Amino acid sequence: MKLRIALFLLAFAAPLHAEINIQQVTSPGGIKAWLVEDHGIPFTSLAIDFKGGTSLDRPGKRGAVNLMTALIEEGSGKLDSQGFAAARDALAASFSFDSDPDAVSVSAKFLSENREQAMDLLHDALVNPIFDQPSVDRVREQVLSNLRSDAKDPSAIATNLERARSFGDHPYGSDGSGTIDSVTALTRDDIVTANKDTLALDRITVGAAGDITAEQLGTLLDKLFAGLPATGAPQPARVEPILKGGVTVQPFPSPQTTVVFGQGGMAFTNPDYYTASVLNEIIGGGRFTARLMSEVREKRGLTYGIGTSLANFEHSEVLMGQFQASNDKAAEAIKVIRDQWALIAKDGVSQQELDDAKTYMTGAYPLRFDGNSRIASILVGMQSLGLPADYPKTRNARIEAVTLADVKRVAAELIKPDQLHFIAVGQPTGVADE
Repeated sequence: MKLRIALFLLAFAAPLHAEINIQQVTSPGGIKAWLVEDHGIPFTSLAIDFKGGTSLDRPGKRGAVNLMTALIEEGSGKLDSQGFAAARDALAASFSFDSDPDAVSVSAKFLSENREQAMDLLHDALVNPIFDQPSVDRVREQVLSNLRSDAKDPSAIATNLERARSFGDHPYGSDGSGTIDSVTALTRDDIVTANKDTLALDRITVGAAGDITAEQLGTLLDKLFAGLPATGAPQPARVEPILKGGVTVQPFPSPQTTVVFGQGGMAFTNPDYYTASVLNEIIGGGRFTARLMSEVREKRGLTYGIGTSLANFEHSEVLMGQFQASNDKAAEAIKVIRDQWALIAKDGVSQQELDDAKTYMTGAYPLRFDGNSRIASILVGMQSLGLPADYPKTRNARIEAVTLADVKRVAAELIKPDQLHFIAVGQPTGVADE
C-alpha cells in the first residue's frame, strides 16, 4: 500500500519538467518500457514493477512474497549472499527489492561502463535466486523481529485494524508481511512458489532514465528478463471497502492515542478524479492552511499534524487519514473531523481554499525531477496509473480547470459522513466503540 500511495503522489501531485522527453520503447522481444535519456552523467537507473505483490500470497502462506522479496539479493547462481554483495559492489551498482500489496518492485542503478555485467548480475538474481536455507532462516528472523516490533507500535496496530475492517478476508485486509505464526511456518518451497507466482513476464512495468538509448534499453530488457516464467499467479478480485461509520477503540498503554480514519475513495479512472485530488489537498494536505490542519492543529492545538490521502490500489480505493493526539484530546479531535466532514459534504469549500490548493499543486512547492532514480520510478508510477506519456504537458491545465462548482459537486458525492470510521489505539478519554 505504501508504495502505491507514494507512486501516486509522486506522479500526480507534482508537475514534471516540460523539457523531459518520454520515449515509449518496445524491445525486440516485445517488452514495453518508458525511457528518459540523459547522457550528461554516465549511469542509468532502472525501475521495474511486477504487478501483484503480496496480494498473491497463497492461502495459509501469508508473508511468503514479502520474505521472498527480501531474499532475492541473498545469493544467485553460484554466488552466496556475500559473493553476490561483493560482485555488486565491485561494479559500483546498487539494487533494491521491495513488495507491497500490488507489486514486487525492483530498482537498479549502474555505471554505463559496467552496464552489461550489472545486468547479468541482476538477471541472475531475478531468474536464478538460490534461496539457501541459512539465508531463509536469517532473513525470516529479521521479518519476525519487525513483526514483533509492529505488535508494540500503535500506528502499525491501527493500520492493521483498519485494513481488516475495510477489506475483510481479501489480501488487502491483512499485513503483507504476514503474522509471526504464518512466517514461522514458511518453507523454502513456499519461497520458490512465491517467486514463480510473482516474477513473470505477463506483469512487468519498466521505467528507465539516464545514459542509455532506446535501442540499448530494448536489448538490455530482453536479456534481463530471459528465463522468467511467461505467466504468474492470477491477480486477486476487486474488493469494495466496507463502508460503515463509527469508532473502534483498541486499548493500548500510551499517553497518546493514534487514530486512523477513512471511508470509500474514488477510482483513478473516474472523470472527476482530478477534482477529487484537489478536494483532498484542500481537506488534508500537508499545508498548514489545509482544512484539517487549520481546524485540528492551528485553531485548537489538538495534534501536531494530520493529513489525508486518496489511496488507490489496483483493486480498490479509499480516502484515509491519520493523526495522533494526547488521550485527553482525542475525543475532541474526532468530533472536529466529523464536523468538518459534514460541513464539506454540505457546503463544499471556499474559493480561497481552492485557489491556494491549485497554486500549491501546480507549482508553489513542486517536486523536481532531480535524479535518474526518481525519474525511473515516476515513469513506472505513471504507467501503473494509466497516465499518458504527454501527462507532463497537460497535468497543470487539468488542475487549473477545476472550478469551485466542480469541487462542491464532487464533495457532495465523495465525502460521506455516515461512512467515516475511526480506529483509535490508545487510552482516549471519552471515546468508546460505536
